[in-house]
Amino acid sequence: MSELPQRWDPMTSVRRDLNDSVYHGDKWEDRHWMNVPGPFYTAQTDTCWTGRIHAPRNVLYGGEYYNEFVYRQPTSPVEVECLLEAADADPFDGYACDGDSRWTPAVVRAWWSGRGKVAEHLAQLLAEYTKEGAGTLKGEAAEGVRDFLTYLATDLETDLRRYVFRLENDRYPAADDPLPNL
Repeated sequence: MSELPQRWDPMTSVRRDLNDSVYHGDKWEDRHWMNVPGPFYTAQTDTCWTGRIHAPRNVLYGGEYYNEFVYRQPTSPVEVECLLEAADADPFDGYACDGDSRWTPAVVRAWWSGRGKVAEHLAQLLAEYTKEGAGTLKGEAAEGVRDFLTYLATDLETDLRRYVFRLENDRYPAADDPLPNL
């Protein structure tokens, strides 16, 4: 979100025909705990490591059976399309884009307050993905883990503050709008 004008809403790039699709429904209770708050998230996904093929700036593998999760919400219409392609490639239909109706400011703040657990898990994943003989796929996944760790330490807080603003005001903030605290 931080790379875009503050008013862009990723849901404006989701095809209208997805409104009643598999991307909505009963996935919220089963969502992967590492999903970064926002409209897109995953629940039970495949274990074939296909998400990063389609959406390398948005999807990582969580370690638990290598389920996929959204580590960065899309920052452009192209990234939305890539994330939807990752969802289409998932045979378990484990992706959802109804997060705006599920996340609340309190739940976003709770996720942020648990970011130490997220960073700890990422460190474990990085160690696993970079050990000798880990293979090409794990090496590529390690690149994504490093990206998430950098994002967690830099722009994610501002992006989540913008997202909380959106949840509270039903719009993304303008340049002069004060952002809420996490």
